[in-house]
Amino acid sequence: MRTRLLAFCLPFVLATPAAAQDLMEDMHRDVTEVQTKFVDLARAIPDSVYAWRPGVARSVRETLLHVASDNYLIPIAMGKPAPAGTGISATDMATLATYEKRSLTKEQVIAELEASFAHLHEAMGLTSDHNLVEIIKFFGQDWTRQRVMVLTVTHLHEHLGQMIAYARSNGVTPPWSR
Repeated sequence: MRTRLLAFCLPFVLATPAAAQDLMEDMHRDVTEVQTKFVDLARAIPDSVYAWRPGVARSVRETLLHVASDNYLIPIAMGKPAPAGTGISATDMATLATYEKRSLTKEQVIAELEASFAHLHEAMGLTSDHNLVEIIKFFGQDWTRQRVMVLTVTHLHEHLGQMIAYARSNGVTPPWSR
């Protein structure tokens, strides 16, 4: 186990530069890493499990689409509107439920997830270390761009943990844990 832990941690230790990086550079790196895990896990989960849900919680499909929907919703506050084809609006939360409840195939869900992460990275490009303290409206409240970025990353990790639990509950080992 210790050897596996060292093998897992070593690339992160070696990848850390001697000089401090920009916060947004770190945010992009983290979102890219969580994106890879989401997509790899979505591919590893069998089609037959996409409708599975623990009790009244979101199904596997709905959770993946929830991540995608928020990858479109949160950037609206950053100044990047959601693509019209998503139907997502920051002023009508019912549009999120409609997006998440669609009956898509596994391949379509993965495509939506990948497209939403590309959109999120574009939106993140509107925030730099120089404008992190800029006040923007988020759900009608004043937030800094930095606070929105922190929410974005924590939200993604929250749902990645949820998806790991969903996968393991269905006998699927996350690909990066093998």
